Amino acid sequence: MIRYSWQKSSYTGPNGNCVELSRPRGWVRDSKDPDGPWIQIDAAALIRAVKDGRFDR
Repeated sequence: MIRYSWQKSSYTGPNGNCVELSRPRGWVRDSKDPDGPWIQIDAAALIRAVKDGRFDR
């Protein structure tokens, strides 16, 4: 069984709502519902998209 550790976004607000990334990489979850569904992602593609500003408001 793989054990995952989770890292919250550094942009987490005072209410604690954010996304968390797994270590080892590959999964994302909502911090408000850690037992809810996890989404599998391509971590390298996500990091590129963030760096490119695709999620900027």
